[in-house]
Amino acid sequence: MSSGVDLSQFYETFFDEADELLADMERLLLELDLDEPDRDQLNAIFRAAHSIKGGAGTFGCFGQLAETTHLLENLLDLVRNGEMQLRKDMIDLFLETKDVLTGQVNAYREEQEPDEEAYTRICAQLRQLALEQKGILATDTKGTEAILQAETEPEPEPAANTDGLPLWVSMGPVSDKDAEALQQEMELMGTIVHQTREGDRLDIWVETTGSADDILAVCCFILNADQVSVKPAAAPGQAAAPAAAAAASASVPAAGAAEPAAPVAAPAAPAPATATVAAEPEKTEAPAPVAAPKAADKPAKAAAPKESGTIRVGVEKVDQIINLVGELVITQAMLVQTASTLDPVVHDRLLNGIEQLERNARDLQESVMSIRMMPMDYVFSRFPRVVRESAARMNKKIRLVTKGQATELDKSLIERIIDPLTHLVRNSIDHGIEMPEDRLAAGKEEEGVLTLSAQHQGGHIIIEVVDDGAGLNRERILKKAMSSGLPVTESMPDDEVWQLIFAPGFSTADKVTEISGRGVGMDVVRRNIQSMGGHVQLYSRAGKGTTTRIVLPLTLAILDGMSVQVGNEVFILPLAHVTESMQPTEEQLRSVTDTDHVMFVRGEYLPLISLRDIFSVEGAETDVTRAIAVILQAEDMRFALLVDHLIGQHQVVVKNLEANYRKIPGISAATILGDGSVALIVDVFALQRLARDPASTWA
Repeated sequence: MSSGVDLSQFYETFFDEADELLADMERLLLELDLDEPDRDQLNAIFRAAHSIKGGAGTFGCFGQLAETTHLLENLLDLVRNGEMQLRKDMIDLFLETKDVLTGQVNAYREEQEPDEEAYTRICAQLRQLALEQKGILATDTKGTEAILQAETEPEPEPAANTDGLPLWVSMGPVSDKDAEALQQEMELMGTIVHQTREGDRLDIWVETTGSADDILAVCCFILNADQVSVKPAAAPGQAAAPAAAAAASASVPAAGAAEPAAPVAAPAAPAPATATVAAEPEKTEAPAPVAAPKAADKPAKAAAPKESGTIRVGVEKVDQIINLVGELVITQAMLVQTASTLDPVVHDRLLNGIEQLERNARDLQESVMSIRMMPMDYVFSRFPRVVRESAARMNKKIRLVTKGQATELDKSLIERIIDPLTHLVRNSIDHGIEMPEDRLAAGKEEEGVLTLSAQHQGGHIIIEVVDDGAGLNRERILKKAMSSGLPVTESMPDDEVWQLIFAPGFSTADKVTEISGRGVGMDVVRRNIQSMGGHVQLYSRAGKGTTTRIVLPLTLAILDGMSVQVGNEVFILPLAHVTESMQPTEEQLRSVTDTDHVMFVRGEYLPLISLRDIFSVEGAETDVTRAIAVILQAEDMRFALLVDHLIGQHQVVVKNLEANYRKIPGISAATILGDGSVALIVDVFALQRLARDPASTWA
């Protein structure tokens, strides 16, 4: 390998693309129909393995990854060509291989050696499957050795420039922008002796000390591997004899023609794994460098719109931009507060400029936050595997349906929602959906349906886990609650009964399974979701199924808030929970006990909670009729919060209070106001619990 190009600079790109290719591979494997597998899907799976193997081979230092994908690729090639019948156990093995490949990629990313035991085991299983296909029993030592030797024989390296001829690099289709970039790359590799540009094709003859591998490794970061071919060849105008000699000695075929092209496939973008599958080139003896680009015309055109599509940016850079936008919002709030004291007639131009700054800051904030948003498909794509394996363990038949995969959520939340959602899915599989025979007896189809959906609603995202199982058993839950000493009654409404399953250590399972039954999952689910500023709702109908709804804010970085004053303290109420505000009258107030009061609003009695009492604020208004009642909505409950004054509505930058100070019950975060003071952001969901039992919450 020539020292002209340092391939280590492309490691991280390769790792990221390998992750995406492996995710695509898993998704496609799970979607395959065993009876009639889709050829396009099989080609896409093969191409993913081929690309990973090619990249690992190009870099030359990821041996286990290259060998594992090589074995997998050989088997996938047999399947897609119809030489091997696809079976369920083969899908299981391919999925297990994908897990091993993921571990290898992660190990290489951390500059560690992959698990040798896992590598040896999975390679042995893949080889054994290949031997079975060839009709060779494991006891046939001679035949086994022959096959293994053939499979592990290293692929031929592309020919280097040993005949004094330039390397002919044929590329296409190529846009004008890419053609310019490729020309610059070739100039770095050596001396361009000739080049032609006809239509969407680009041909360059370059004299270089590098090998064809070096050329291919550089080109495939701009083009797909099947759009490039490299071989020693005389430039137009050179003598025919050397050209003929070079053609006879050349051993680098077109990239899509045979195996040796594999080492250049990895750096290609992962997204085209499915986009280019329709034109998967078949193995051929034709060495002509023009043949491969023709076969690639269709996929290249399909991928053309992606030229200006996406760029890779580190998460830390996005977070830095978001932090800077947050500081801009704080600065803008300071200017607004300062300008509020100025004479609007004298300082008209200044005030207009501040108003324009406020509008621009909001637009900038929305644009930057959209960068941080990720589609829920990132989460949902993990669950076909979970459902398949969990259903197999439980001997159940379950079909997964996903809706709203394009719905976006903040990256910081999307990473944290995976574990709670996994608990809910496994709980539905274990306790919700019945066994096939039970479903048939109940007049249902033996295959249960588990639905994952996501949708936006105001400033929140609604994620639902819905099953068509037997539903929650009210009697069993109450019986278990009574035996556990929980304060329950037979007359409790269903909504309160369903909430009992979130109690610590609560489980109605008759026995502990590999999936659930230990009584720790649902409690953790609710606490994790509440830590994200969300809440969980349960709905169930006997014999019809159960719906678990998760409500989360779209982001935790910047929120719209209402600032209120209690005494000399300023608090922020999330505007998404505020429905209205009013000044209570004597006629609206009712006493339930000496300490509990309600407020009658439009035919509804709302619990009355004083922010003064919750946080022991001195100097606050004690006369309820002179205070302001803010009506808040949280977890299907409405209540009235008493404050002294309403200050206004504005955007606030959320600062993590727990990380910078400590956790405070009833407070979710803090923010910096325009005058530089700190205001606490109220946790609306915790207020009701805090008002009922302050001592236990503070303990």
